[in-house]
Amino acid sequence: MPQVLPSLCLPSALSSWCGPSRCAVDLLQDLCRQLAWCSSQLSTMARGLPSTASLAHFCQKLYRRKPVEESPRETLPQRHLTTLDLTLLGVGGMVGLGLYVLTGTVAKGMAGPAVLVSFGVAAVASLLAALCYAELGAQVPYTGFAYLFTYTSVGEMWAFLVGWNVLLQCLFVCTALVRACSGYLDTVFGHRIRSFTEAHVGIWQVPFLAQYPDFLAAGLMLLASAFSFCVTRVSSWVNRTFLVISVVVILFIIVLGFVLARPHNWSIEEGGFAPFGFSGVMAGAATCFYTFLGFDNIVAYSAEAQNPKRAVPMAIAISVTLVAGTYILVSTVLTLLVPWHSLDPDWALVDAFHQRGYSWAAFIVAAGAICDMTSVLLRYFFYLPHITYAMAADGLFFQVFARMHHRMQVPVFGVLMAFMALLLDLDALVQFLSIGALLPYTCLPTSIIILRFQKSPPSSSQGPDSPEGTEEASAPEPGQLRPALRPYLGFLGECRPGAAVAWALSVLVASAVTLDYVLVFGDSALHLPPWAYTLLLLLSSATFLLSLLVLGAHQQQRRQDIFQVPMVPLTPALSILLNIFLMLHLSYLTWLYLSIWLLIGLAVYFGYGIWHSKENQRERPA
Repeated sequence: MPQVLPSLCLPSALSSWCGPSRCAVDLLQDLCRQLAWCSSQLSTMARGLPSTASLAHFCQKLYRRKPVEESPRETLPQRHLTTLDLTLLGVGGMVGLGLYVLTGTVAKGMAGPAVLVSFGVAAVASLLAALCYAELGAQVPYTGFAYLFTYTSVGEMWAFLVGWNVLLQCLFVCTALVRACSGYLDTVFGHRIRSFTEAHVGIWQVPFLAQYPDFLAAGLMLLASAFSFCVTRVSSWVNRTFLVISVVVILFIIVLGFVLARPHNWSIEEGGFAPFGFSGVMAGAATCFYTFLGFDNIVAYSAEAQNPKRAVPMAIAISVTLVAGTYILVSTVLTLLVPWHSLDPDWALVDAFHQRGYSWAAFIVAAGAICDMTSVLLRYFFYLPHITYAMAADGLFFQVFARMHHRMQVPVFGVLMAFMALLLDLDALVQFLSIGALLPYTCLPTSIIILRFQKSPPSSSQGPDSPEGTEEASAPEPGQLRPALRPYLGFLGECRPGAAVAWALSVLVASAVTLDYVLVFGDSALHLPPWAYTLLLLLSSATFLLSLLVLGAHQQQRRQDIFQVPMVPLTPALSILLNIFLMLHLSYLTWLYLSIWLLIGLAVYFGYGIWHSKENQRERPA
């Protein structure tokens, strides 16, 4: 194995971060030195193949986990939030980009009026993922992200890839928000900014690039980053004001939209209800999945809930249902106002009222959209630096981000996202958002299955002499075959605890990918005769069900003190199957660019993160 150079000192407290006075040149030089070391480490790894023992040790590094008990527990806050409070937090986090951007984008280019079905399917997929997220948030004793949950359950490499993907997701959602704000703001000025830019710069015809450079979006991004740098947090009254404005505008859109609705716009003459067929509806559902990810607000504040075991799942279910109903009503109104093929996806709701001659209503909608998306954008600006710090603090990302204060990171990301907003197309950003959300939230159900079949740590409320503790000690260990099934499945009982579960989970994921691929692409892509296609479909389905039964035959951990997903392993397995099914409906260019991003992430991990990881430093001899 290559020798590991001494890593940079990892700060142990927030006081060791650099303040705003640190010179930017020093930070840039520090980052360049780490990148150079990363390149040399990759070169050393490529000189020859390691021995079998070294290769086995190297593979073990990829799956090492972050110990849960070593994560610092925050001071327990006062439990004062009710189910209603958590529901409002979830609704406020979900309504934004999806309402004012995705409804028009999906209706125009993917599903037509069937966009309301796309939102319904996306709501079901997000609800399954949200329940898994809630259980993981309850089991991991600190506030964190999908990255931290994966690190404590699946392993280091997968956690890095999830965190790397979440980082991409945050960059693209901020860019998409500011692009959408630019479009809605331009409508207030009668599209004069767009016309001026196209006349003096021209129109580009490059895939994934905007038709023209959006200087207004870049300026708005720099302005938002400057505001976030100067203000430590947005006051609660500002958020509440924006939320009230958003609710009023949404009710205004629904009421006036149904008054002006024309059922003829769903007729065959206008293309019908689902002009792009079933595949278009599913592609729209995959794109709409991102709009429901505000449920992480509920999990983040679960420690402050009065009864988190009951309030968190209730708030998730209610908020997802309310937001799904809102999206379905708005998309119904949008496609009944004007024909779906006449919409401008960049500002669809405003454009619909403009086409009907209600310019005053379009102005109200534009104002509400700008307020709502600005609030969401500022929240992401405060959220983004925490991701990079969490990864850098674990040693998986460059230490410059661990020493750099959150406020110092804001202008760095602001300049990067301003450049992205200047050049990237809004439709391309929406596609990246979809796959960037589906991929990490496919890993979460896998983490649920892994954790459920592991031995849980003893609860602090149970002593060694308590009745519950005695009962748990006499119960079969999680991961072992259920006693009632040992006479029938004795060959599984010979495996060590958890071994059969690990193999069954691997087979379940592989069969889910195969089954979804066959369902999505069919025999046209596989070039198989009908009998072979049917046989492959039956084999993949049977393998999926068989692996599911093997998982269900093993003992699970049961905890009464936290919320647990019902019907495990069925619920997380359905989440995995549905998420992969939706991802396969995204365009091949989206997969290509995601693969490039993941390859860059793997280069960073194998060149830097795997050697500087805290867990790697703990394994090295003193």
